[in-house]
Amino acid sequence: METNTGSAREYGIGELLGRAVDGVLPVVRGISDGALADPTPCAEYDVKDLVNHLFHVVVEFRKLAAKGSVDFTGTPDRVGDGADWRERFAEAARELAAAWSAPGAEEGTAGTMDMPARTLGAMALLDLAVHGWELARATGQPEPPADAAVVAELAGQVAGMAPTARAMGMFGEPVAVPAGAPEFERLLGLTGRDPAWKV
Repeated sequence: METNTGSAREYGIGELLGRAVDGVLPVVRGISDGALADPTPCAEYDVKDLVNHLFHVVVEFRKLAAKGSVDFTGTPDRVGDGADWRERFAEAARELAAAWSAPGAEEGTAGTMDMPARTLGAMALLDLAVHGWELARATGQPEPPADAAVVAELAGQVAGMAPTARAMGMFGEPVAVPAGAPEFERLLGLTGRDPAWKV
C-alpha cells in the first residue's frame, strides 16, 4: 500500500532519503545471522552480499552529497567486520540522509560523470527502496511501506535512466507486471525485478 501523498518535487532528496531509511532500517535489523546465506531476488547476491552492497552504496553516496570522490572498485565485507553491523548500517544510513539534506547538496553536478546531483541522490534512493524490498522478501519480513513521494521521485528518474542502466547491467530486462499493479511494483518491473518473487 502506498502512503504519504504529495509531489516528490515538494521534498528535498535528503528528506526522501530519510523516509526511505526509516522504511529500510527495520528490515535490516530484522535480518538474522542464519539468513545471511539465503537467496534474494537479485540473483547474483545472497542476503549478506546484498547487505554489503547496500552498505557500500550508503557510505559512498554520502560522499557525493559533498561533491567528493567515490570508490566502487570493490565491496568491503562490512557485515563480516563485527556483530554490530546492523547498528553501523543504521548510523551510516542516517548520515547519508543528513548529508543530502545539507544546503547545496542537490545543486550542480557531482561524480566522475558530472551527473546532476539530485539524480545521484535519487540513485541512492532507488537502491534503498529496491534493495530494502529485496531484503524483506528474501528474509520473510514485511516490506517497507511504499512512500508515495519516494515512489514519485523514482518513477521519474528510473524512466530516464533505464536504457543506460540496462546497457550497463545495473537493471535487468523489464519484467511485466499485471495491469493496475501498484506504482512501486511497476517500478520494480522496470528495474528487472519480479514483484512476485518468493524464496
